[in-house]
Amino acid sequence: MSSSDRGVPRLGYGAANLGNLFRPLTDDEAWEVLDAAWDAGIRHYDTAPHYGLGLSERRLGAFLATKPREEYFLSTKVGRLLRPNPDHERGGLDTANDFHVPDDLRRAWDFSAGGIRASLDESRERLGIDRIDLLYLHDPERHDLDLALAEALPALEQLRADGEVGRIGIGSMVSDALATAVRAADLDLIMVAGRYTLLEQPAAADVLPACRENGTGIVAASVFNSGLLAQSTPHRDGRYEYGQLPQELWERLVRIAAICADHDVPLPAAALQFPLQSDLVRSVVVGGSRPAQLRQNAEYAALDIPAALWQALAAEGFIS
Repeated sequence: MSSSDRGVPRLGYGAANLGNLFRPLTDDEAWEVLDAAWDAGIRHYDTAPHYGLGLSERRLGAFLATKPREEYFLSTKVGRLLRPNPDHERGGLDTANDFHVPDDLRRAWDFSAGGIRASLDESRERLGIDRIDLLYLHDPERHDLDLALAEALPALEQLRADGEVGRIGIGSMVSDALATAVRAADLDLIMVAGRYTLLEQPAAADVLPACRENGTGIVAASVFNSGLLAQSTPHRDGRYEYGQLPQELWERLVRIAAICADHDVPLPAAALQFPLQSDLVRSVVVGGSRPAQLRQNAEYAALDIPAALWQALAAEGFIS
C-alpha cells in the first residue's frame, strides 16, 4: 500500500447533486450547498465526470479553489471520458441518466492506460485542481470487469507509483465486482455504494473479508438506501434502487425504525453512523441538494449513539 488512508475525514459530501441530479440547481444554489457543507465541518468531497457531464467537477473545483488545499480531501473517478455528442439536439438534456444538463457531451468508456490518464488530466482541468487525493475506477462492471482488471487497475497503480495521485480504488454498487477488484489489485480504498447499510449488508459476506485480507479501506456511500433511511418515519412508497421496495425489506425497515425510536435515536443518524462501526470503514459519503440537508447530516454524524442500540439491532439479526 502506497499511503495510509487514516487521514480520510469521517464524513464526506458526495457531489452528484452539483451535477443537477434529479433537479437543476443554479450556480448560486450549488455554492450555498457547498458553503453549508464547509461550515458544518465537512472536509471530504467526492465527484466524478459522470455527474452532470462534468458540471459537478466544475462547480466543486470553483468552490474549493477558495479554500486552502491542505484542508480538504478530494476524490474523483475515471473510466468514462466526456466527448462531443453527435446526436445532441438543441434543448436536449441528459435526463436519461437523471442529470438536468445539456446533452452536448456523451460518456465514452475507456479502460486503457491512455484513457485512464486522459480522464485524470481532464478532471484536473475541470476542477482547476492538480492534486487528487483519491482516484476511483467508476462502475467497472457496467462496461467490462475483466478489462478493468487487466488494464484499468494496473493503469491506476502506475499513476499512484508515479506520484500522480495519492490513493486509488474502485467505486461500485455490485459486491462481486468490489470483492474481485480488491483481490486483483493493490487498492487503498473502495467506495461501497448501497451494499453496506443499516437496512442490508450484502458486502459483509465477500467485500469486507476481501478488504481485511488485503488491507483495503472502505468509503461507504448511498447509506440511506435511495432515501429510505433518510427520515425517521419510513414511507412504503419509497424508491428502492430503481424500483419498488420489496415487502420483506419494508418489514425489516419498519422494525429497524421502531428499534431506533425505542432508543431515541433518529433513524437517519443510525443509518449514517452504522458503517463506521466497522474498523474497515474510514468514511461515509452522503449527498444533498439543499443546505439544510448538509447541516442535518453533519449533526447526525456527530450524534452520540448508545451502544445499546447496536446491541438491540444485532440481537434481532439486522446487523452482525
